[in-house]
Amino acid sequence: MNESLEQKIALLPEHPGVYKMFDAGGEVIYVGKAINLKNRVRQYFRSQNGMQPKVVAMVSHIADFEYILTASEAEAFALESNLIKQFKPRYNILLKDDKHFPYIRVDMRQDFPAFTVVRRIKNDGATYFGPYISGLGLKESMSVIRDHFPIRHCKKDIKRAIAANERPCLMYHIGKCCAPCSGSVTREEYHRMVDEIAAFLRGDTENVISELTEKMNLAAESLDFERALRLRDSIKAIKSLSEKQQAISVKDAELDVFAVCRDEAEAMVFALFIRGGKVIGTEHFALSDCDISDGALMTTFLRQYYNENVSIPPEAVLNTTPDELGPLEEYLSALRGRRVHITVPKRGEKLGYTQMAYENGVDTLKKRRELKKREWERGEGALAQLCTYIGLDELPRRIECFDNSHIMGRDTVGGMVVFTDGSPDRPEYRRFRIKTQTEGDDYAAMHEVLTRRFKRAAEKDGKFAQLPDLIVVDGGRGQLNAALRVLDDFSLTHIPAIGLAERNEDIILKESPEPLSLPKNSPALHFLERIRDEAHRFAISYHRSLRQKNALYSVLSSIDGIGEKRRRALFSAFVTLDRIRAATVDELAAADTMNRAAAQSVYDYFHKKEEKNDEV
Repeated sequence: MNESLEQKIALLPEHPGVYKMFDAGGEVIYVGKAINLKNRVRQYFRSQNGMQPKVVAMVSHIADFEYILTASEAEAFALESNLIKQFKPRYNILLKDDKHFPYIRVDMRQDFPAFTVVRRIKNDGATYFGPYISGLGLKESMSVIRDHFPIRHCKKDIKRAIAANERPCLMYHIGKCCAPCSGSVTREEYHRMVDEIAAFLRGDTENVISELTEKMNLAAESLDFERALRLRDSIKAIKSLSEKQQAISVKDAELDVFAVCRDEAEAMVFALFIRGGKVIGTEHFALSDCDISDGALMTTFLRQYYNENVSIPPEAVLNTTPDELGPLEEYLSALRGRRVHITVPKRGEKLGYTQMAYENGVDTLKKRRELKKREWERGEGALAQLCTYIGLDELPRRIECFDNSHIMGRDTVGGMVVFTDGSPDRPEYRRFRIKTQTEGDDYAAMHEVLTRRFKRAAEKDGKFAQLPDLIVVDGGRGQLNAALRVLDDFSLTHIPAIGLAERNEDIILKESPEPLSLPKNSPALHFLERIRDEAHRFAISYHRSLRQKNALYSVLSSIDGIGEKRRRALFSAFVTLDRIRAATVDELAAADTMNRAAAQSVYDYFHKKEEKNDEV
């Protein structure tokens, strides 16, 4: 996990929402939902023990992520489905089957319509309620509807049944149907009941829940706990059913939603893009020169945004009234070639969309501000604090940190990492292979590395021309003294140098006989640790590659016909002994400077050796 991801995860809200994972190329590779975004996303980057191989593979490709806040987990579930169908991420295998969530359908044009559960919306003039995430919960709620609203359940032809004078079915006799097939209820009476059910399905559940709660309490008081439990489950099902789901609308809406959001320093417009009644994407736009009203800002933004050859929908829904509303509508209509309506809703579903956009925009601004603050604290702020501690008058723009690595004095190497303006400057990193026989003497190795570094600078070598503003050596007083001697040899004593002792994380200063201990939560200390750890990693990686190369060279040197050039060529082509051992004669012969005879010698050496081992 890189530093950017680590910071973004730390700032995730404990809020329901949907997250999108991106690879290094910016492609969406996974979409997920969470009732708590912070906990869910953080889980991916913790220990991978027990993770499925697919998840481990997915995490290894995550370069960035984004998220959208939702009002509830159910809304997040629905929005997740929309985004998966839109992006078809490679790791969302289970939800790529274009799954359709259940809806409740009723055709209000019929005289005596029935409420049915369907999986697809058709353009048939009927009214659809939903979608509903849980099919089981929907069926339980439908049972409650039938218990409290005696609508018909059958598929009879009502007019034919009335003409034939059919007798009502059992549902009528147990009080669960008003029997329109018998002609005992008028169309107007039946439709009043249908309207009540429609209101209930739109979320007006207070009356039914109140009635069921009273019945549940009475059942509990009479010790009929089984009935009380069933009523409790019915109440839960109704509450789940009535939960607002802004993420999918049953209307065939095609609109863009924009919300102006501000904090103390900057402004932003957050956008939701809704097609076919579904939120298919989001985007945010940071704005400059924002010392104007929200209305003027929205007008300026819309004119610039829609002038960039983007698709213009029939309607734009805003959270603030733009200045010059009439001329702006005419301008957008002219761009689109058809009428464009601009609305600022005060109630209803569209108001919910603007609130959703505004909440996401405010959250985005908050996280941007926090990330900038943390970035400053980790970089320039930490440097300023460090200057105070070690007595520097100016912030060091270029910091060089040196570390050595070896095993038992063998294959000793040195590494130089560079931080510019508080951030790693990897093209400026340099590595050194120690030439003298230091035999594990870290002081001597440090002296050689710094001597070679500043000698190259004195010789006007472009790779070493830029001098540091601060030198950090990994180690204690001995390593620092080695660095100070080199600076004195090259008349560079004006360059400040400090040591960072790993045991207690103490800072070693030239002028102070006692080490300087910083608070463990100090940004300055954390900054020095980052530099030291980077130097340590860089030196160790070079040492490992050198040790591997030397081990390979040592083995190859005992093979007839394999000299220095061919050893170097085999190392470049195969890198490890295991890969050379596994290679065929043809693959060995394909390496630079190799021929078939030399390749056969290498092959025979490893495989005859293996045969001898087998015999033993």
